[in-house]
Amino acid sequence: MNPIIKNVKVICTAPEGINLVVVRVDTDQPGLYGLGCATLAYRWRSVRHLIETYLAPLVIGREVNNITELWQLMHQNAYWRSGPIANNAISGIDMALWDIKGKMANMPLYDLFGGKMRAGVPVYRHVDGKDADEICENIEKYRSIGVKYIRCQCGGYGGGGYGPAPSWAARGAHDGVYLDSRKYMRDTLKLFAQIREKEGDSIELVHDVHERIHPTEAVEFVKEMEPFHLFFMEDVVPLEQTEWLQRIRQTSVTPLSQGELFNNPAEYKKLIETRAIDYIRVHISEVGGITPARKIQQFAAEYGVRICWHGPGDMSPLAHAANIHIDLAAENLGLQEWSGIEPPNFVIQKLSGPHGALLDVFPGLPEYGNDGFVYANDRPGLGVDLNEAEAAKYPCNDDLTTWTQTRNPDGSLQTP
Repeated sequence: MNPIIKNVKVICTAPEGINLVVVRVDTDQPGLYGLGCATLAYRWRSVRHLIETYLAPLVIGREVNNITELWQLMHQNAYWRSGPIANNAISGIDMALWDIKGKMANMPLYDLFGGKMRAGVPVYRHVDGKDADEICENIEKYRSIGVKYIRCQCGGYGGGGYGPAPSWAARGAHDGVYLDSRKYMRDTLKLFAQIREKEGDSIELVHDVHERIHPTEAVEFVKEMEPFHLFFMEDVVPLEQTEWLQRIRQTSVTPLSQGELFNNPAEYKKLIETRAIDYIRVHISEVGGITPARKIQQFAAEYGVRICWHGPGDMSPLAHAANIHIDLAAENLGLQEWSGIEPPNFVIQKLSGPHGALLDVFPGLPEYGNDGFVYANDRPGLGVDLNEAEAAKYPCNDDLTTWTQTRNPDGSLQTP
């Protein structure tokens, strides 16, 4: 007899100060449950409310086996579809159902997805610093433990910290993270020239524009960055301006990655079909979980587009594990962003800081092997568990989100 969904519980926790939303789906079979990520860190209460008020009553009493049918039911039940709150809520349940499926089969998810295409998942890490010397020093630390791909930024994504408008901004402008796009472009070109001079060509470099320049500037900037042979340039245009990618394609051979804000297939289908991007970088809870992410991966493979899932700190270890399981089984993996959630015995912790609280809350994380690759454990399902007693020690917060309040010199808002 197929297991039935008996209960859906939402657990909210912030062991590293970042709001995380986790869903636990219990079945009518004792001890059989699944966990999934529903994290939208900046609207966590809305996601929790949607799950508890609308999705849980919708799925309780239904068979856990029918993952595709349940995903579609949740997706269309409110009539209006997609959007970050709805998709993250659906993701929590979807991932938990896949976790249950793996436990029922006594297989890690990558085996359910067809088995491993590779032994380990190549990852890139993020390096920042106040100048080229500090950035190169940090690059060398990562290289010493096997990291072969590095994303380089100087002082964040082109702007400073949140605060009053600087002296060079318009009088009376609001507080924000102020960006001078032309200066950012000049400084970044100088930075990468210095990095290549110091580090040579044996390290693969990535840079993230984070949508913070105008598309016409992006055409110019990507072309000017071409001599530094980036592995890819990330999010060079805003979500609403992706038509410009074809124009950028006409002037530069630098590979392009795009997509951490995508949540609707209409936003990425044509980009893949027309090969306007080389890497698709969706945040898998943002698109609705494992079920749609695997469809995206397989669709992209048909067009030679590779996956490089978003892997920041504002997603739970369950979502990081889901990334790794899909990566292991995907024919078209390009690379994986990795935010450093490794067990503390690894040398890399000296670079990225302690994660003891996160490990206490989420035992069973995928591990970085000190060789440039991340490895999933072989436990059934996602392989990650949740210690609810530990999670309760770290309540979520409702602090006002300030880093997204990016502004131009005239005080106008810029996509963050």
